[in-house]
Amino acid sequence: MNDDQTQGKLDKLKGEAKRGLGKLTNDETTEAEGNKDKMKGEAREGVGDLKEKAADKVNNVFDNRR
Repeated sequence: MNDDQTQGKLDKLKGEAKRGLGKLTNDETTEAEGNKDKMKGEAREGVGDLKEKAADKVNNVFDNRR
């Protein structure tokens, strides 16, 4: 797991908590911020997944050349 994946998971968790708080307090602004944070986390986690896949492919190329 790389830093982007970890930070993405944390952002998603933070977003879900904010969204829940917004719903609980009937605060649409907080709920919207939570949705934004969650989407940001999903995007960052996706970037981390792509980085990990790319690193695996590069490592496989070098391993096959040995």
